[in-house]
Amino acid sequence: MIVQRVVLNSRPGKNGVPMAENFRLEQSTIADTVQAGQVRVKTLYLSVDPYMRCRMNEDTGSDYLQPWQLSEVADGGGIGVVEESKHQNLAKGDFVTSFTWPWQTVAILDGNSLQKLVPQLVNGRLSYFLGAAGITGLTALLGIREKGHVAVGANQTMVVSGAAGACGSLAGQIGRLEGCSRVVGIAGTDEKCSILVQEMGFDAAINYKKGDVAKQLRELCPGGVDVYFDNVGGDISDAVISQMNQNSHIILCGQISQYNKDVPYPPPLPADTEKIRKEKNITRERFLVLNYMDKQEASVLQLCQWIQEGKLKVRETVVEGLANIGAAFQSMMNGGNIGKQIVSVSK
Repeated sequence: MIVQRVVLNSRPGKNGVPMAENFRLEQSTIADTVQAGQVRVKTLYLSVDPYMRCRMNEDTGSDYLQPWQLSEVADGGGIGVVEESKHQNLAKGDFVTSFTWPWQTVAILDGNSLQKLVPQLVNGRLSYFLGAAGITGLTALLGIREKGHVAVGANQTMVVSGAAGACGSLAGQIGRLEGCSRVVGIAGTDEKCSILVQEMGFDAAINYKKGDVAKQLRELCPGGVDVYFDNVGGDISDAVISQMNQNSHIILCGQISQYNKDVPYPPPLPADTEKIRKEKNITRERFLVLNYMDKQEASVLQLCQWIQEGKLKVRETVVEGLANIGAAFQSMMNGGNIGKQIVSVSK
C-alpha cells in the first residue's frame, strides 16, 4: 500500500532555527497484510510540540528523548482510527492514540502500543486527547499538583510564562481551579493577552514585548509571586524569579527560549538570579510528566470533567494536511500560535 509520510530532511543544528525545509513529504509503502497483534490505522490528527525541537538534534540533551533520524519518518503524539485489526482488544472503527505515532497517512502498528479513546469524554472533539485531555493537559495539571504546592485558601499568586501556548493556557486555568487566588500570564502579543484575560479567566496578562516585565509584575502581583509555571526560561524567568516570595515554587515545565541554544537542560540560572533563588529558598526542580503516569487515568478524567463542565477553555490552532506539518512546526517554534498546535491529516 502506498502512503504519504514526513521525514526529517535536515538538522538545523543546536543553535539553528527550525524551518519547514527541515522536513520532507514523500511517498512510501507499507505491507498489504496485518500480522497477529497488529492493527492498520488511518491517521486523523498529529501533535506538534516544542519538545520536538530537541529531537531534531543528534544529541537531544535528554535521556528520555530519542533523536529523529535523517530521511526516516518523524513521530510524536497522534490519533487515528482502526481500519483493520488482528489485536484482541481493538476492532475496526476504534479511535486510538500513541505518543509515538508516525507522521504518515496510514500505518501498521503494534496494538499493544495504542490506547483506546472514548470520544464522549471530550464531547466528540478527538483532537483534545492530544492537548487539554492528553499529555499537554496532564503536564499542566500534574506539574501544578506535584511541584506547585498550591493550597485552597492560601491566597497564592501564580505567574505563567508562555501563557498563550498549549500548556501555559491550561496551566493558568488549572492553577485557579486548584486554588490560586490570582493568576497572571505572560505572552507575546496584545491579542494573546486579551484572550488570556477575556476567555481563559486570567486576572491579568503581560505582553513581554512591551515595557519592563519586572515593573509590570510588581504592579500586577503586589503580594509577590508564590508559584511560577515556567515554560520559557531566559530573561522572562529571571524577571519573575526576582518577584518571587520566600519559600515559593517554580514548576520547571519547559525552557523554549533555550531550545535553540547549546546549553544543558535545565539551563543554569544567571548568578544573580540563582542568588535570589537560594536566599528565598525557591524550589526549582525538573518536572517530567512521564514520571507520574500512575496518575494518568484519574488525571485525564479530571481534565475531561472540567472540559465537559466548561471550566477548562480549550484553544487549538489546526493546520490542514500532512504536507503542511513542517510549516506548522516552524510557526509553533516562532510563537505564532494560540493554544495547542494540531495537524489534521484525514477527515
